Amino acid sequence: MHIRDICTSEAAHCTRDETVQGAALMMRRLHVGDIIVVDQFDGASVPVGILTDRDIVVSVIAPGLDPASLLVGDIMTDDLLTARETDDVYETIERMRLRGIRRVPVIDAGGSLAGIVSADDLLEFLAEEMGELSRISPYQQAHERRARQ
Repeated sequence: MHIRDICTSEAAHCTRDETVQGAALMMRRLHVGDIIVVDQFDGASVPVGILTDRDIVVSVIAPGLDPASLLVGDIMTDDLLTARETDDVYETIERMRLRGIRRVPVIDAGGSLAGIVSADDLLEFLAEEMGELSRISPYQQAHERRARQ
């Protein structure tokens, strides 16, 4: 299965020149815990970083800085792991595990933002897969009963 099949296609995003306060308000309005930071190139939104609610708390609120005076680009994480829409789900899980990352922007073939996949999305997918796997035994037992009659 491909990442595009389970990612959230509407990823909250802003540019690096947005204020931290503006990004926090966007997170609140959209009920999300992260914003993908993009640069605009010829109409394409190319992911260059990510800002999480935790980044805001640790880097701005805890030290008592003014979120209205700081830009997203000043505190975003720019060591960004991305996944292509066509990447395999299990390979993406492994890459996330190795990097200790819970959220990954998804890009299309041209490098533009296409969505986001989170650890929660992947857990939901895996839970559904496990549910399907758990149904094998009852079907097998029913098949055996019919075959032995």
